[in-house]
Amino acid sequence: MATDARLALITRPGCHLCDDAKAALDRVVAVTGDKWVEWDVTGDDGLEREYGDRLPVVMLDGKEHGYWRVEEDRLLRDLTTPQL
Repeated sequence: MATDARLALITRPGCHLCDDAKAALDRVVAVTGDKWVEWDVTGDDGLEREYGDRLPVVMLDGKEHGYWRVEEDRLLRDLTTPQL
């Protein structure tokens, strides 16, 4: 699942928390100028097995940043703080 986006949101259709997370990511990237991609667990046994009980899951730079709810302030901070 390689992408040039720093953010990925792992979701499934019909997930109301996923819809909330999409709106939150839209607010965050409106500030930072980043982009995000969506990974649907439907039909992907590996994603379903790894993340299915915790959807939605926010990934930042290929690492899990959080699940169920987007911590917008924390995500903004982590996106705008220079990496050492």
